[in-house]
Amino acid sequence: MAVPKRRTSKQRTRTLHANWKLAAPSLVECPQCHKLMLAHKVCKACGYYKGKEVIAQPEA
Repeated sequence: MAVPKRRTSKQRTRTLHANWKLAAPSLVECPQCHKLMLAHKVCKACGYYKGKEVIAQPEA
């Protein structure tokens, strides 16, 4: 079993842990309805993905 040769210092541990952060989701404009949507996902507003209707939206 692998065992570390030396103890990890507090500074090194805290430096590594300081980089665990969340990133905001990247939003792109839908080519159909021009609303913001998640990249590589079906648009929730119009139901299109890559120019094809995937989810039929009720007519309102």
